Amino acid sequence: MADLDTFRAETRAWLEANCPAECRGPLDNDEDRVWGGRNPTFKTSAHKQWMDVMAARGWTAPQWPREYGGGGLDREEAKILASELRRIDAQMPLSSFGIWMLGPALLQFGTEEQKKRFLPEIVRGEIRWCQGYSEPGAGSDLAAIQTRAEDRGDHWIINGQKIWTSYADKADWIFCLIRTDPEAPKHLGISFVLFDMATKGVTTKPIELISGKSAFCETFFDDVRVEKENLVGTLNRGWDVAKALLAHERTMIGGLGDMGRPMGQVAVDSIGLDDAGRLDEPMLRAKIAELEIDAAAFRLSMERVGDQVKAKQVSPAIASMLKYYGSELNKRRHELAMAAGGSDALEWESERSHKGTPARDWLRTKANSIEGGTSEVQLNIIAKHLLQLPGA
Repeated sequence: MADLDTFRAETRAWLEANCPAECRGPLDNDEDRVWGGRNPTFKTSAHKQWMDVMAARGWTAPQWPREYGGGGLDREEAKILASELRRIDAQMPLSSFGIWMLGPALLQFGTEEQKKRFLPEIVRGEIRWCQGYSEPGAGSDLAAIQTRAEDRGDHWIINGQKIWTSYADKADWIFCLIRTDPEAPKHLGISFVLFDMATKGVTTKPIELISGKSAFCETFFDDVRVEKENLVGTLNRGWDVAKALLAHERTMIGGLGDMGRPMGQVAVDSIGLDDAGRLDEPMLRAKIAELEIDAAAFRLSMERVGDQVKAKQVSPAIASMLKYYGSELNKRRHELAMAAGGSDALEWESERSHKGTPARDWLRTKANSIEGGTSEVQLNIIAKHLLQLPGA
């Protein structure tokens, strides 16, 4: 405990000295996130500074091994770092599919050369990734993918299409499922490969959402050459990698349920206080209190599951539970934000509401119960693998 107390004190002092004031407090909108990559954008120079100093300590990926650029922290130290970041309301220094999804898969399935090549770049925010999973005919039934690879000896030629590829038009590289053995049963014959989005034959087309924003894309592969050294894991056993990565993705999406400004403050800013110093809307006050209690319980559940994962005492299907509940919690949070904002929250283009951020963000959350596996799929997994219900 003394060592952890020392670590907390040192971490607190370092964060206070190194986290710029501009990088504390909620983001104005999701577009202000730092994604890194070959052509990164930053809201301010302070946001680049914040990413760089955190990456230099490996704290953009605090539990990854130091030899791959990570922070080398153990579970308890990582908890302390997270709590100290919350204490000063620090913004995330780097948002990254490489950290949230691909990195853990590479640590488990990648070759030593792949780890040394890609992981340090991910930690430093020098490479931005997208995910090539879903296809027009393979969404919830992901193993039905038809994007195919033709064997050309030391490389493949890939043809096909992916859809709902988040930020494909801004990504540098893609981690992708392709069918390398069309004669095998559908869960077999799939391989997990990596390739540069600048490769000849790769094109993207944004998909406009109901919110007016376009994070999702269609992605097309026309005779794309991919070297076989970019195969992750075993040939034709990419489904094993895909399942492991999906667990990380679903946990990441579930974490949305524990993000955002405290809803009470959002409501106070819009509605104000009554004579007793309480939110001047009793029904909304009760709903916000219920949400914050549920969010606190969910946060503790996430920590408990993390400890169970470390001790190898939890089913991989628990990620489906976190994904489902976190998605529902995030949707509730934005429903309440709309209720608290009143007519102002309905504005679509306005300087007062950051050009329609509340309404656009509320509409965006509707996709939480689809992306990463629909809620119906998650409930089926929970019923079968966690509750072991008959007939599930």
